[in-house]
Amino acid sequence: MANINLSFEEMWEKIIACDRMYDGLFFTAVKTTKIYCRPSCRSRKPKKVNVEFYDDITEVEKAGFRACKRCQPEAEQSPHMEVVKNVITYLINCYKQNLVLKDIADQAGLSPFYLDRLFKQETSETPRTYLDKIRIDKAAHLLKNTSLTNLDICYEAGFRSPSNFYKVFRSLKHCSPSEYRKEHMHELDGS
Repeated sequence: MANINLSFEEMWEKIIACDRMYDGLFFTAVKTTKIYCRPSCRSRKPKKVNVEFYDDITEVEKAGFRACKRCQPEAEQSPHMEVVKNVITYLINCYKQNLVLKDIADQAGLSPFYLDRLFKQETSETPRTYLDKIRIDKAAHLLKNTSLTNLDICYEAGFRSPSNFYKVFRSLKHCSPSEYRKEHMHELDGS
């Protein structure tokens, strides 16, 4: 499985949000307790300076961390989860590309119909809606941390048309990109 291309800040946002979308793709290790967790773990969040991220469970265990008893990151959820993780990793790494279900299925070595059904069974979403969420997560991160225009962010996040970007953003974040940026500027200012 390939490593995912997420910055420390993006992974930190995922663990603060307890985002199940990223479970199994990376692990959060806490230096002070020597425990590692899934991104969705509901345990008390550690201080940011005490956190390290690992892409692979063997890496984190080799580094001397033990599994969290609450989220049990070492337990595999389903026999199909490895395929799903590989597809999600592919989506995260290639979100800027113009991906269609056939491309994703070819990469996974499955038929588009079977991939769609399997992915939905494991994640309750289609690969397309999952890709939209990844793109919106990227856009939200850019809105909070850069001064790029909404149009630049639209294309940087992998959307092909601004109208689709605005529609998907509003449906997932319940506000426009500009409203989102304005709302989160206060967080950065410390207000």
